[in-house]
Amino acid sequence: MNQDLIQLLLPEGLFEYFEVVKVEKVENSYNIYITELNLIPKEFDGQKLESKGYFEEETVRDFPLRGKACFLKIKRRKWLNHDTGKIVYRNWNLVASGTRMTSEFATFLKGAFR
Repeated sequence: MNQDLIQLLLPEGLFEYFEVVKVEKVENSYNIYITELNLIPKEFDGQKLESKGYFEEETVRDFPLRGKACFLKIKRRKWLNHDTGKIVYRNWNLVASGTRMTSEFATFLKGAFR
């Protein structure tokens, strides 16, 4: 899979937090599977977090590619906070204001996980 080519097709900023694990063509559409990287969210720096896998996969429709529907199959990571005993995850509202992520991608992620 050519990551450079895929980066041109997906929202800018995606590769800062996600990796593409698979791309498949199915009948009249494309499925692009992305998985959140195991990067501790900045709001939890200094706390003991342990990766606890992923939430259920979410499917989000993206811009069409070559006249075919394009779906992003997104797996978001979750962590166990050993200090509180609660499951935590990345807050996309905080990320949008504190990174190089485009507003388009930040809006996309905030809308996808409401």
